[in-house]
Amino acid sequence: MAPKAKEKAKQAAAAPAVAIEDLFASLNRHIERSEFDQAVKISDQVLSIAPGDEDAIRCKVVALIKNDSVDKALLAIEACSNKSSIDFVFFKAYCLYRQNKLDEALETLKGQEKNSAMMLLESQILFRLGLMDASVDIYQNLQKSKIESLEINFVASLVSAGRASDVQGAMESLRVKSTSSFELAYNTACSLIERNKYQDAEQLLLSARRIGQESLMEENLANDDIEIELAPIAVQLAYVQQILGNTQEAFESYTDVIKRNLADDSSLAVATNNLIALKGPKDVADGLRKLDKLIEKGEGPQTFQLARGLDVKLSRKQREAIFVNRLLLLIHSNKMDQARELAFALPSMFPDSVMPVLLQAAVHVRENKANKAEEILGQFADKFPDKLKVFLLARAQVAASAGHPQIAAESLLKIPDIQHKLATVATIVSLKERAGDIDGADAVFDSAIQWWSNAMTEDNKLDVIMEEAASFKLRHGRKDEAARLYEELVKSRGSIGALVGLIQTTAHTNIEKAETYEKQLKPLPGLKAVDVKSLEKTSGAKHIESGSTASITEAFEAKSKEKAKKKRKRKPKYPKGFDPANPGPPPDPERWLPKRERSSYRPKRKDKRAAQVRGSQGAVVKEASTSVNPKSNQTTKGSSHNVSAEQLKPSSKSRKKSKN
Repeated sequence: MAPKAKEKAKQAAAAPAVAIEDLFASLNRHIERSEFDQAVKISDQVLSIAPGDEDAIRCKVVALIKNDSVDKALLAIEACSNKSSIDFVFFKAYCLYRQNKLDEALETLKGQEKNSAMMLLESQILFRLGLMDASVDIYQNLQKSKIESLEINFVASLVSAGRASDVQGAMESLRVKSTSSFELAYNTACSLIERNKYQDAEQLLLSARRIGQESLMEENLANDDIEIELAPIAVQLAYVQQILGNTQEAFESYTDVIKRNLADDSSLAVATNNLIALKGPKDVADGLRKLDKLIEKGEGPQTFQLARGLDVKLSRKQREAIFVNRLLLLIHSNKMDQARELAFALPSMFPDSVMPVLLQAAVHVRENKANKAEEILGQFADKFPDKLKVFLLARAQVAASAGHPQIAAESLLKIPDIQHKLATVATIVSLKERAGDIDGADAVFDSAIQWWSNAMTEDNKLDVIMEEAASFKLRHGRKDEAARLYEELVKSRGSIGALVGLIQTTAHTNIEKAETYEKQLKPLPGLKAVDVKSLEKTSGAKHIESGSTASITEAFEAKSKEKAKKKRKRKPKYPKGFDPANPGPPPDPERWLPKRERSSYRPKRKDKRAAQVRGSQGAVVKEASTSVNPKSNQTTKGSSHNVSAEQLKPSSKSRKKSKN
């Protein structure tokens, strides 16, 4: 019995080795077929036999990630990190990146030796965090490494970083063409859109769609899968058509993408948002209903968030556009409670953006709280000096509309780069005048004159500013200053208008000087001298519509009289058979009047027998006398005045007829 026991022990020791080899072969087969569920099960079987097998652990983690089971992959990494010497830093950072825990993922990669895979993952994390410049720097360092489809992500990073003008140079350095793949063509078209080259972008998007259809059909994808893959191109093409003014084509494209529902969630969200923006405030209820499907209330500090994981899939700019459009629709629909709630949440969600602050002020204005709107815009102008211009312009607009001209003028005066512009000067002066601050308005003119005097520009507006300033000063009784400005204009520019203004101004203070300048005016043609005394005695000039003189008018009237005398008289034409020698009796002068109005009209006699009662003895007279004429709706002449209301009701038969 003992030898048999030894043989069983040897067989039991040999059995696991054979089973592991078979399991690895099966594991390899499932991975090649992309059957990741089965791959995870086989990996667990291998680990049950050999708990520390590094290949089985790595296969299990990769299979879980490929199967989108990121949470389970993280648990497996944590469970095996203490038992195995495998470096799971890359896999852990990638799982955190997939969970949108971007800060933790970036922290995991810190201090690690950077290979091309880790650098590529880090650039993607930075891209998702909105640190576009840092992401572009990593892609530039990876240009020499042979990473597949590197140019696609590189171009996308350049566009998102606001460096669309560098895309062409980057593709030349990588030695690739924009039409080498439909993804690269799409990203290059996005760079053209950022550069406002919409027609070129439209042509490239059409090429991207054609290249994508051909390449995906070669991969034997179903038609629905092809449309889902190419949905971003269709939505972007519709956006370009919308910008180019082809609104009907854009409307049809957006509607088609939404109705067919053959697109990824991000493309559907963008198409829905753009369609609502294209409609405007026409169908507010429908727009709100569609946007409510994309937005849901969050928990914790983030009050609102996008549904279906769109916060991860959409860019920051796209997410902001969706929330902004919803707030605008709420304001248009007068749902001020919801609008107020969203308006106060947006500045914390998008702290670097201007639009949430402007919309918050718009909500206050809609609620007739202009003072509160002015206060908020003033606070953010002080808080963000780089965006001061937008906030102060909005504050000036709100204050001017609310009847606060002094606040509006002060807001415009705080914007240094537009102080000298003609429109700004005119607006501030007008606001100061409305507020009664004449000295302040005068100071604005003086400051503008000083700036344009020192400006070294070809299109100098000094003469315009000085002439308007002189007119303003003259209007407000500052004649000496106005005369000084007019005199400078006459000496420097030789302007006739300035000379006239100077004469008008100095006539109030120095008549001799005004007469001296008056001699510089050119004499009017055809006017030799004017007798002032005789001119004062006249009643004034008469208005003549045409510019002709009296002598010409008299000559014209003489000629017209001569022409009137030379007209020959024509014989009158009579009706056929009419003899003018024997015209007969004259026509009736009342022939054009209706017959009832003529003096010869005699009305017909009425038949008195109509009221007579015929029939057997004892017939009721009232029934005959109260019959209603269906045409005239009046009773006949012999009707009684004491008729009861029941007699005028129609019978039951007449009711049935009236129903039919």
